[in-house]
Amino acid sequence: MSKQEGTGDNFRGIMDATKLGKPKMLLLGAQHMFAMFGATVLVPALTGLDVSTTLLFAGIGTLLFHLLTKGNVPLFLGSSFAFLAGYSVIAGGFAGSEGFDASLLPYASLGVAFAGLVYLLVAGLFKAYGATKVMRFFPPIVTGPIIIAIGLNLSYVAINSSSNNWWLALLAIVTIIGCNIWGKGMIKIIPIILGVIVSYLAAGVTGNVDWTLVRDAAWFGVPVKWDQTVFSLFGNADTAFMITAIITIMPIALATIVEHIGDMSAISSTVGKNYIKDPGLHRTLLGDGITTVTAALFGAPANTTYGENIGVLNLTRVFDPKVIRIGAVFAMLFAFSPKLGAVISCIPVATMGGVSLILYGMIAAVGVRNIVEHKVDFTNSRNFIIAALILVLSTGIHYSDIGAIAFNIGDMTISLSGLSVGALVGIIVNAILPGKDYKFDDGKDEVKEEVK
Repeated sequence: MSKQEGTGDNFRGIMDATKLGKPKMLLLGAQHMFAMFGATVLVPALTGLDVSTTLLFAGIGTLLFHLLTKGNVPLFLGSSFAFLAGYSVIAGGFAGSEGFDASLLPYASLGVAFAGLVYLLVAGLFKAYGATKVMRFFPPIVTGPIIIAIGLNLSYVAINSSSNNWWLALLAIVTIIGCNIWGKGMIKIIPIILGVIVSYLAAGVTGNVDWTLVRDAAWFGVPVKWDQTVFSLFGNADTAFMITAIITIMPIALATIVEHIGDMSAISSTVGKNYIKDPGLHRTLLGDGITTVTAALFGAPANTTYGENIGVLNLTRVFDPKVIRIGAVFAMLFAFSPKLGAVISCIPVATMGGVSLILYGMIAAVGVRNIVEHKVDFTNSRNFIIAALILVLSTGIHYSDIGAIAFNIGDMTISLSGLSVGALVGIIVNAILPGKDYKFDDGKDEVKEEVK
């Protein structure tokens, strides 16, 4: 295949998406909204934050991110799982657990907002020194295994969800595979939404859906609850506890920034365009940081770039950012309708599990492709060591009894997830070991990205 042919294949989705027509574009956008929904609403379900607020700021955050990245990066921003431990520590546990205190959630949100400010600081460093110097610390031998670990660490969620009703999960999986492999025209590029619809309908017909939530929900409602916003603290806040929340949650940002770089590598690999160089990590980090600050102030979870939607891009090969923005608008509209939100909330867990099983697997596969396409030399011992440390630490800690590496700062305990530890160790070991030969801005990366 020639360079021109390869480029045409990869960028066909970008060039032709607007030619699909409005109805098809709307379906593609809705598909992205469905893809992010299951994981996005799980965070407020665990933390006690409001689902409608979460959907609203997932949509607003996505549009803000696109604005700050010049509208070029086809990414959806949804709830970040990385801050779950922070919410749990500040609020005394997860929603419904003994000791949980919902009135403390605004303090946790304040801590998350300050974590978002860390993104802005790091974005400034990227702007000042350039991605070339900084990316020397993030070669494919580091980012590839990180991407693989992201997919693997999410895998248990898909399996546990699917195990609620394996036949519903398998129906979604078979529908997605069938539509993507043998489908024609529009059927081929909306396999996720069709998988959800087919499995959901089957669940409804067989009595596997409880419609009580839909019947009781109002058609219209305000998606922001004042008592869960940071602004509710003004005038009656515990200053010492505010500082505690900030100090406890801010360090998590250092780990999520590494994950952000991994996600940007994944989307660059998926689309075949070097987003780390243009619009640049300083812009993508700025977008991620500002959206996280905004969401947290109004009582929504921290935002993060979503791997589920990267998986959708992989399946559909339609990379036009307009489609993502349509999905963001859908999320915002659903936020104002508790009734419509309830319809989505009633999607069986197993159905979303089946969908997630494919999407999370594709994230890991993108990491493998990232390593292969950059021709990482695994006969080189340093590369073997770096990849081994990242994968074993990321997945081993995550699935171990401890679940995270904890350390104390004064009376406070800070926890780092397995992925955070693996990523940080990989970065440090890569920087220390001799034999670094990766050059981010030597022109080769552009060619590799173009001919995928």
